[in-house]
Amino acid sequence: MTPHLPPPPAAPVRAPNLRAQAYENFRQQIVQAHIRPGQFISQRELMQLLAMPLGAVRELIPRLEAEGLLRTVPQRGLQIANVDLKLIKNAFELRLLLEREAAVRFATSASDAELERIEADHRSIVHRARRGPIDEALLAEATQVDWGLHEHMIDAMGNELISEAYRINSLRVRLIKFENSSLAADILLAAMEEHLWFIEALRRRDTAAVAERLTHHIESARRRVLGLPRPALPWSSEPLDPPT
Repeated sequence: MTPHLPPPPAAPVRAPNLRAQAYENFRQQIVQAHIRPGQFISQRELMQLLAMPLGAVRELIPRLEAEGLLRTVPQRGLQIANVDLKLIKNAFELRLLLEREAAVRFATSASDAELERIEADHRSIVHRARRGPIDEALLAEATQVDWGLHEHMIDAMGNELISEAYRINSLRVRLIKFENSSLAADILLAAMEEHLWFIEALRRRDTAAVAERLTHHIESARRRVLGLPRPALPWSSEPLDPPT
């Protein structure tokens, strides 16, 4: 007769991964432009900024250093990555390589309903911006729609390593654009027009046009952070918008 065995003990509930939470809090500080490139910060200041215990912050620092987002300067403390021409060149080149491949694949894998929803989200932003005013709430929503499309295409590849590499690089891009971490009122419509031009190619499943238009969009962003004129956009969604 098989002896009656007591049930196995319940698995212990794991404490939250403080290091992962600290990293996410750091990412949000960059996204919200509360951390500036080149800024010096102490461990204690970083602990207060992230609202995390000192132990979690100390464990976070090596990861940030490995990703090039932070460095330790003797006698001075921690320094957020400084933006220079080399960082701009490298970050935007990596962004283009990853996103162009993701966009071409997305053009063939995304459903019609998915693309229709993405376009509708962008058109909603454009309609509201044209009616005005362009307030902080609209700018924040537009920024989420803008970055959301790029991240969605990357994640649609189904490769966690690529998604992780992309998100690390996007933090570098955010640092580069720290003064414009949210879309500014004067560029919101231009950025949304570029996206709609790109989405039009996605909906036609034209992979050559998708690659070309994405390259145009990323080059436009690169030129903007360098203070250069944006390349002209040979398209406008305005005739397609319903009358108000």
